[in-house]
Amino acid sequence: MLHTINKSPFETSTMETCSRFLQPGDAVLFIEDGVYAAQEGNRFSADIRSIMEKSNVYALRPDLEARGIDRITEGIGVVDYQGFVSLVEEHQVNSWF
Repeated sequence: MLHTINKSPFETSTMETCSRFLQPGDAVLFIEDGVYAAQEGNRFSADIRSIMEKSNVYALRPDLEARGIDRITEGIGVVDYQGFVSLVEEHQVNSWF
């Protein structure tokens, strides 16, 4: 399963809710304002590291760039739109809004 998160964890509990439903081997992709979770050194970094113990975590590069985020938590993969498409092709998608 690919879980896409498009809301900032500073505004909603979407990331926290999603993390309760993750299964080993699932992937998480932060898009739109969700990429704020990936920023290095914020209060969600420990949560992200915990998620990475059982799931691959990605952030969409154009959304990181649009928000001026250039340092992300170590271990998060950065994908472009083609990488996004590849993840969608590989997984069933669950979007968290």
